[in-house]
Amino acid sequence: MDRQFNNVVEMQEYACKKFSNLNLFGTKINGKYEWITYGEFQSAVTSARGGLKKLGVSKGDRVAIISNNSKEWAISAYATYSLGAIFVPLYESQLEQEWELILTDCEAKVVITSTKKIFDSVMGMKGKNKNIQDVFNVETTNAKDNSSFNFLLELGKNNPATTVVPDTNDLMGFIYTSGTTGKPKGVMLTHGNIMSNINCAPLLIDIKEGDCTLSFLPWGHIFGQMVEVHLLIYSGSCTGFAENANTIIENLAEIRPTILFAVPRLFNRIYDGVNAKMKDEGGLPNFLFTQGMKLANKKRAQKKLSAPEEILLKLVDKIVFTKIRARFGGRMRFAVSGSAALSVDVAKFIDNLNIKVYEGYGLSETSPLISVNTEKNCKLGSVGKVIPNVRVVIDSSVMNDKTNENEGEIICYGPNVMKGYNNQPEETKKVIMPDGGFRTGDIGKMDKDGYLYITGRIKEQYKLSNGKYVVPSPLEEQIKLSPLINQVFIFGDNKVYNVALIGVDKVQLKKHLKREKNIDISDDEIYKSPVVNELIDADIKTFQEDFKGFEKIKKFALVREEWGQENGYLTPSMKLKRAFVISNYKDTIEKLYN
Repeated sequence: MDRQFNNVVEMQEYACKKFSNLNLFGTKINGKYEWITYGEFQSAVTSARGGLKKLGVSKGDRVAIISNNSKEWAISAYATYSLGAIFVPLYESQLEQEWELILTDCEAKVVITSTKKIFDSVMGMKGKNKNIQDVFNVETTNAKDNSSFNFLLELGKNNPATTVVPDTNDLMGFIYTSGTTGKPKGVMLTHGNIMSNINCAPLLIDIKEGDCTLSFLPWGHIFGQMVEVHLLIYSGSCTGFAENANTIIENLAEIRPTILFAVPRLFNRIYDGVNAKMKDEGGLPNFLFTQGMKLANKKRAQKKLSAPEEILLKLVDKIVFTKIRARFGGRMRFAVSGSAALSVDVAKFIDNLNIKVYEGYGLSETSPLISVNTEKNCKLGSVGKVIPNVRVVIDSSVMNDKTNENEGEIICYGPNVMKGYNNQPEETKKVIMPDGGFRTGDIGKMDKDGYLYITGRIKEQYKLSNGKYVVPSPLEEQIKLSPLINQVFIFGDNKVYNVALIGVDKVQLKKHLKREKNIDISDDEIYKSPVVNELIDADIKTFQEDFKGFEKIKKFALVREEWGQENGYLTPSMKLKRAFVISNYKDTIEKLYN
């Protein structure tokens, strides 16, 4: 973009005029992606703005949406912004009581829902929530039905409303935090917060007019919303919506993205899947793949390859790596990973395939970006350098373990820091310091070159009975790199040693046993088999080799239950609710100490 903006409304209207004929959002309908252009999007935003205005929505009012990513989501958001109102996204995957809590807390005046089922649920809340005046449903397409989203658009076409240009300090939206340790808090973000990230984007990320990505990060989370909505519109790019979590790989091949925004979970899946597939194929393909990875690692370490090694690496790239890149669509220039720590091993693996992955760091409260790796400044394992106009301080005084003076809580200063938590002044005071610094709750360190590293969460750290402090998440993420393991929870608070609850990947485990030991095993036998226990124990020992002795796991138990959002173990942004795990597995954990 050739200019900067103070609010997202002026940014969006300028982009829609400049890129009017370019595709913006693609939705798969009847087996084929259908696209709307920037110009068509602007027309829909104008109609929705008129409809909301006719319903009485004005500056400062709150419009909520309960929906997965869709063009209607984005239309509703920008229509709300252009009235000076505040947009509040919720997840379809949340429990009904969470919807009710958030809709009450944010004082939503209008609620837009994606399905008839969710619409009926919200209508049932209207009696108790006097703020809710109107509820609409995207699934109902009849424009004459006054509950339909299309009815809202038609209402706006007949009652046009002029754009309200917000001030940079005006509230733009609320992002409700995941609530891993308590009830969700509404992060209040201003137009200036969001634009502080977007305006510096050209200095950090090479997104070009006409670039394309696949949308699967939830827009109710700030990372997905920033990169797949606001940043793409700003840059003249487009995105196609993934059908669901199970079709991402298939949709990547259809959309053929040039860039990708993802979380480590996706890269871990690809890492595990490719390694398992190569082992299954065995023979020459596995040999070439293994040799190619070794040579690529050697080259990255700036060690000179011999002429035969250079030829072999090029051959492997042409025969093997090209096929793997094709799973991403075959034309990807780079990917950006955020929301959680990306394993160095996985980052090297993706880089070896000649796909650059730039890891970044941020939170909902910082709009979100604090730091990011770029093409010019990149260190695998770090989360990059702090972005322009933002400053980071490492506060070592909060650490229980005083052995590392360079490690401490990350405090962020800058125009990206939120205004506060909605209706929670005391919680706001806990994290926003008198000088404006935001206490992230994350533990980190900065190297001599200015690269930031995340080493854990303050709330996660606990003390063993021997006085040693442990932050479990780095080891949990490392162990999950095992193709046989898909969930890990480490515990040791006030105990002699650490233990773990382990969830296995039953499909990969059965393949491994058949391939390596010619053993067929049932689902039920997995949790009783000494052979399985030995395999998992060996993998744990392998993946925790580089950790300190007191950090390592001494005992573990296999758990049958898969931890997900539907059974309360994961937040909508896929973070583990640690207190919930401890509560539900208290007896299992205690048995590991007997």
